[in-house]
Amino acid sequence: MQKVIECVPNFSEGKDQKKIKAVADSAREIKGAKVLDVEWDKSHNRSLVTVVGSPDGVLKASFEMIKTATKLIDMNKHKGEHPRIGATDVVPFVPVSGVTLNECVELSNKLAKMVADELNIPVYMYEASAKRDDRINLADIRRGEYEGLKKEIEVNPDRKPDYGSNKMHPTAGAVVIGARKYLVAYNINLDTKDIEIAKKIAKEIREKDGGLPGVKALGFEVDGFAQVSMNLVDFEKTNFDAAFDAVKKLAEEMGIKIKNTEIYGMIPLEALVNAVKTTFRAKEFSSDQVLETRLR
Repeated sequence: MQKVIECVPNFSEGKDQKKIKAVADSAREIKGAKVLDVEWDKSHNRSLVTVVGSPDGVLKASFEMIKTATKLIDMNKHKGEHPRIGATDVVPFVPVSGVTLNECVELSNKLAKMVADELNIPVYMYEASAKRDDRINLADIRRGEYEGLKKEIEVNPDRKPDYGSNKMHPTAGAVVIGARKYLVAYNINLDTKDIEIAKKIAKEIREKDGGLPGVKALGFEVDGFAQVSMNLVDFEKTNFDAAFDAVKKLAEEMGIKIKNTEIYGMIPLEALVNAVKTTFRAKEFSSDQVLETRLR
């Protein structure tokens, strides 16, 4: 069976489309890797590139994108709603076909060593690649964001990176690399400018505060309105339709309506299939049937 891996690096640039294109184009030149999607958000000042291919191809494409981002993005000038610690903020490897999560862990460590040795960027490992329990969760690593980590990395032994020296790259900061299962990035925009409402809803629904399993959530201001921004790290436990229902219920209790929603980046077909099953209460509904229905 052919080995296929997905990689979805997130970059701290969501406004300058020339820079975003340059980062994505550096991956397009690599044999064995294919760029499937490029998305960006001005308010978050963040972009992501979805690449799939062979392990070697994806490894090379990821490194080239990180190298390009390092040249183009200066974290000393970066401002945005989304938490971040570096020009290339996070690089996750996801097994797609013929590859195990452990193989993705090996690949993530290989990339981390390359980034630390060749680009002089400190690297933290997360999720399945984490070398410490307190670094499994991405939010724990990003505590204090770029500005906070810049102060702590050299003086706090607890913030020592897994690869590289305890010194931030002068413009690119630091990066988080790891391996994980599929993730659905899902945003719900509320019809209110009160960001505190979004923050309150996010706190209610996220797993760490007793909310929905597999849900990470934050409240942001996006284009002048409040947004509940979620990462659904296990869509088989909580899919985007269930997340929508939970947010809608809490918003309505506060007299707020939902403006619109968006899926950020690509998602597995199975997440759509599961949503259809739930919506139509279907007991048996395969991925092929979903595709068939959509093509009619």
